Amino acid sequence: MQRIKETIDQIKPLDEDAMMLAKERLDFLTKPKESLGMLEDLAQKVVGITGNIVPKIKDKAIVTMAGDHGVVEEGVSTYPQEVTPQMVYNFIRGGAGINVLARHIGARVVVVDMGVAVDLEGHQDLINKKVGYGTKNIARGAAMSYEDAIKSIEAGIEVFEEELKRVDIIGIGDMGIGNTTPSSAIVAAITGEKAEKVTGKGTGIDDIVFENKVKVVKRALEVNKPDPFDAIDVLAKVGGFEIGGLAGVVLASARHRTPVVIDGFISSAGALIASELAPLARQYMIASHLSAEIGHKIILERMGLRPLFDLRMRLGEGTGAALGMSIVEAGVKILTEMATYADAGVSEAKL
Repeated sequence: MQRIKETIDQIKPLDEDAMMLAKERLDFLTKPKESLGMLEDLAQKVVGITGNIVPKIKDKAIVTMAGDHGVVEEGVSTYPQEVTPQMVYNFIRGGAGINVLARHIGARVVVVDMGVAVDLEGHQDLINKKVGYGTKNIARGAAMSYEDAIKSIEAGIEVFEEELKRVDIIGIGDMGIGNTTPSSAIVAAITGEKAEKVTGKGTGIDDIVFENKVKVVKRALEVNKPDPFDAIDVLAKVGGFEIGGLAGVVLASARHRTPVVIDGFISSAGALIASELAPLARQYMIASHLSAEIGHKIILERMGLRPLFDLRMRLGEGTGAALGMSIVEAGVKILTEMATYADAGVSEAKL
């Protein structure tokens, strides 16, 4: 817990002075003021995060964290649990959706085993931070111990700090069959929303399986009674190892003044845990997209984040974060590469 506390204590507000200077430059570029909308907002935010008036986004990485969930025993997913390790190997081979989109934007994919239910073959592109062999079934008891919840967050902090010297911006993504169920339970526990309002169809389940899934989320909350004022208790009672790891990445990103681009529902559940532990961490988050999962909007509203786009995506893995990262990079390039009126010899607008 000490490492988490130290990380949180070192999270500072954005650099408002640097943001003001960035705004002044943006207003003197060869365009009407604020005509590039959210691209300009993103540029200012990156300046505030980094404290650098001319930030660079060169080294990009997507951290994709994997973990299994005992709640699949309740029939909440259309896919069997063995898909989790199979997809991890797919990530390593470069054949998954996140690999394609990461290559598209020039980012590395950092694959982390946070709690896959089997031992994975060692590989130079796989980081082993396994806290346990999948969580327990949250419909029947706590997902993990309080101590393991702390370990999962600390593991995420470690992953980020091991990448620190190689990233200007980082995205987060997930892999874990059944993980929309614990994510829904986390959101319901923290926000107080009913299970029906935060539970979606995940991998495309039918109406019968969906009704069961809602019942499972309700049962998990009734059985475990997570404390909404203790985010670690919520994580321990109804969460997942990869969700804790994602929270750790977010906290460490904020501590080290690095923009962190959040993917969809599961990644945002991890970000929600981080934001409840350290509200200032929200200032360092950029929400890439609005997931097709109905609970995602509730998470973003809770954190005060506005998504950059809505493409009806719900794959996870960090795919939305990759696309979002490219938009952030575009905003920064506007700030740093576009000519001012004086540079270009263009007349400014008359007042």
